[in-house]
Amino acid sequence: MKRLQDRVAIITGGANGIGLATTRRFAEDGARVAIWDISKEKGEAVAEAFRAEGKDVVFFQVNTTDYPAVEAAAKAVFDRFGRIDILINNAGITRDASMKKITLEQWDQVISVNLSGVFHCTKAVHPYMAEAGFGRIVSASSVVGIYGNFGQTNYAATKAGVIGMTKVWAREFGRKGITANAVAPGFIATEMMGTIPEEVLQQLREKTPAGRLGKPEEIAAAYAFLASEDAAFINGTVLSVDGGLVL
Repeated sequence: MKRLQDRVAIITGGANGIGLATTRRFAEDGARVAIWDISKEKGEAVAEAFRAEGKDVVFFQVNTTDYPAVEAAAKAVFDRFGRIDILINNAGITRDASMKKITLEQWDQVISVNLSGVFHCTKAVHPYMAEAGFGRIVSASSVVGIYGNFGQTNYAATKAGVIGMTKVWAREFGRKGITANAVAPGFIATEMMGTIPEEVLQQLREKTPAGRLGKPEEIAAAYAFLASEDAAFINGTVLSVDGGLVL
């Protein structure tokens, strides 16, 4: 049997980058997947492509900053599949600027998606898990949330906040059969990195002991492990997937 056979998983930001790699990994591992993404055209196309391969993947257009919309989407997933087993809080954005230059709008945008969005999704989904006595909540943090990074006050604050929320949820939900963990990626080769000059990318490779950027599929593999029965006794942890960057 496949690792996630017949589990129902919600993957936020599941139509692009790491989220798309996660959708593929989970579908290949036997999960039934609900993609939550703000991009309607891309999300529908991705879900249709997976269904053409015989995989049970559906798309819901969801803005995670809008709690009523998130709550409605959680109900729609439950109505569609009859259960919700896994929540991958993957959606996130960056609006980088030094403290001298950062605007209030840049601060608010990142807080709304990366922190409030994770809170909204977990608040809407965890009651279904608690009722069933089973759940896996895995949220995207970052090495930046542990060690900081120049020009990322807003991003670092959200990713550190995700770690704090994860540890609280591990304590609150554990006796309901729900685990809560976070993954802290290093520098990953996604479309988001496409705007970074090659010389900067080379510096990042040189700073990483593994000598390269990570692959989206490697973060997806970490999500899949933490969502599986193999990780049933792992709760409240932060798994760094960074090629040794933080050593």
